[in-house]
Amino acid sequence: MTNAKSTVRAGIVGSGFAARFHLEALRKVYGVTVEIAGVYSPTAAHCEAFAGRHGLTAFTGLSALIDQSDIVHVCTPPSTHERIGVEVLGRDKYVVIEKPFTGYFGDGDKRFSGDLFDRKTGLDRAKASIGNLLDAEAKSAGLICYAENWVYAPGIQKEKEILEKSGAQIIWMHGEEAHSGSHSPFYGIWAHSGGGSIMGKAVHPLGAVLYLKQVEGMAAQGRPIRPATVSARVHAVTRSKQFKDLGYIKTGYTDIEDFGAMHIVFEDGMLADVFASELVLGGVHNWIEITANNHRTIVNINPNDSMKSYNPKGSQFDDIYVVEKIETKEGWANISPDEDWYTGYQNEIQDFCRCAATGAMPQCNSTLAADTILTVYAAYCSAAENGREMKVPSR
Repeated sequence: MTNAKSTVRAGIVGSGFAARFHLEALRKVYGVTVEIAGVYSPTAAHCEAFAGRHGLTAFTGLSALIDQSDIVHVCTPPSTHERIGVEVLGRDKYVVIEKPFTGYFGDGDKRFSGDLFDRKTGLDRAKASIGNLLDAEAKSAGLICYAENWVYAPGIQKEKEILEKSGAQIIWMHGEEAHSGSHSPFYGIWAHSGGGSIMGKAVHPLGAVLYLKQVEGMAAQGRPIRPATVSARVHAVTRSKQFKDLGYIKTGYTDIEDFGAMHIVFEDGMLADVFASELVLGGVHNWIEITANNHRTIVNINPNDSMKSYNPKGSQFDDIYVVEKIETKEGWANISPDEDWYTGYQNEIQDFCRCAATGAMPQCNSTLAADTILTVYAAYCSAAENGREMKVPSR
């Protein structure tokens, strides 16, 4: 703490949805003085528009933004994370990398199809990308902050306290992230997203279950408990000829799955099951259940019933935010009065700024980021062989 910075300068790369909520969270950080250095986006018009809306400096190059920052928030598509992360770490700065951390985005051929490539190649290439980021971190005075908001959700943090203070062993966890489909024009294309539901949705509950086993391992034996094997199945339901489209669920994905299920076995023989899909109506469905040898915990991240409201006429709420991904505002709704806090967004940015100021290790770091992506791509290998158990590679 003696070398703590009195002010942390934060730079943002990207000008879309993630950039906006990172900026909002940065402006709520307490205990550390944060100055927003500015924003850079490769599309100049988007960068200038974002900067103008939020009163920021628009940078014309990434290098210049890094120069003026102590911590750089990478809010860009996952296919760019490795390149930007390595550059930031090479300048000895902290880097916040949004999930998914990195992955395999094809071979550059315009004919590349996510339906056809060899999954072992995808795993090998994803592992190489992870290795490049971890090598850059090892040589840097900066650190990787992995922006997995589930880790920082209040319910997950309370479960962390329970594990540490009660000496619990987690026997089985199961969790899910699902909704009615992403409306990003790039999400359904493997070359942009690096996968479908397992990559885009399952990383959240997967990150949480891996984190909690890390917490348990550190409390019990001074080292994390890693995932050992994974089995998985994936399905492209809305691309099936048998799917009856009534217009409520997003369709039009090019070469990704819209449903995935993963079964993880840890080094200690304990278990976790993770589900993810684009097939669920009624808003985002984010939950995790922890079954331990001395307690049981259910964390309902979304929906939760801390606030419920009945609205007989949808137009009354036209200008009122209710909750993410809800299809209608009529009838009963579980309103989230502070969604960013309850889903962990505010707490993760708070932790990352504190770490950049003090040199501390973030709770959600490169170890968790690496294990998450290694498990994801081992799961894709398993799914390609109809669920055969696959070893999760070492980092």
